[in-house]
Amino acid sequence: MNPVFDIGLTHFLLVSILLVAAGIATMLTKRNAIGVLIGVELVLNAAGLNFVAFNRYAWPSKDGVLLADGMLFAIFIIVLAAAEAAVALAIFLNFYNNVNSIDIEAAAELNG
Repeated sequence: MNPVFDIGLTHFLLVSILLVAAGIATMLTKRNAIGVLIGVELVLNAAGLNFVAFNRYAWPSKDGVLLADGMLFAIFIIVLAAAEAAVALAIFLNFYNNVNSIDIEAAAELNG
């Protein structure tokens, strides 16, 4: 294999760092609740990428059998993100019915 195209753990970690940075920037800059939710999803995807990358490169296979711990954690993160998105969208729909906006600043007017 050509060493120029040899992708290692460092490359995956750099992509993960970029995803986390983009997710945090999205969460901090968006006033729209759905934009904040997209930022949270980016951070969760970065965590899943780290689990799979460390599973592949830091703890290689035993006796030719690939360990699936990181992949199972990544699947758990995907399921958790789907459940989080469903609950958050239900909350946003209820909020929109009450306030006619999904602007996060309008939530300060609510009394609990």
